[in-house]
Amino acid sequence: MKKGNKHYLSNCEVKAETLILEGDPKDMICDAANEMHVDVLVVGSRGHGMIKRAFLGSVSNYCAHHVKCPILIVKSPKESH
Repeated sequence: MKKGNKHYLSNCEVKAETLILEGDPKDMICDAANEMHVDVLVVGSRGHGMIKRAFLGSVSNYCAHHVKCPILIVKSPKESH
C-alpha cells in the first residue's frame, strides 16, 4: 500500500489521504477504510443503469454494504440541455 500526501481542506479540520492500491477496487477500498478506521468514506457513482450495474457490479453499492463507517456516495451532476 502506497500512501500519498495528506491533504488538509482550507481551514477546516477535515483531513484526507490519497492511497494507490492494486486489486479489486471494491475490496481494496473497503479493506483500506476498515483498516484505517476512517470517520467517513466518500466514493463517486458513475450512474450506470440497472443492466450495466448487474453485469459490472457497483463499487459504491458494495462499499455501502461492507464498510464499517458511514459512507457518502457522490453522483455526477446531470447535464443540462
